[in-house]
Amino acid sequence: MQLTLQIDLGNGPVIVKTNLMVIVNWERKYKRKASEISNSGIGVEDLAFMAHEAAKIAGIGQLPLMLDDFIKQLVSLEVVDGESPNPTEAAPSDIL
Repeated sequence: MQLTLQIDLGNGPVIVKTNLMVIVNWERKYKRKASEISNSGIGVEDLAFMAHEAAKIAGIGQLPLMLDDFIKQLVSLEVVDGESPNPTEAAPSDIL
């Protein structure tokens, strides 16, 4: 599972991508399994956590160390793109 997220901390939009480490860190923190996302969905705090972790891994400078401080600075956060958990399922945007 990989998500492409666009974040803006007030300096313009930046694209970050989740990776396996981000997902493992999310599972550890929230005591949930990534497979549950397709059933129960994902919350804004979950997305913010993943964006924060992905930005740290990508080496984006001047990030707040604490998640709450990161969230306070977020001007916008949106999912730009994501892999379908099941590659045989078409995403709604793939259907013409």
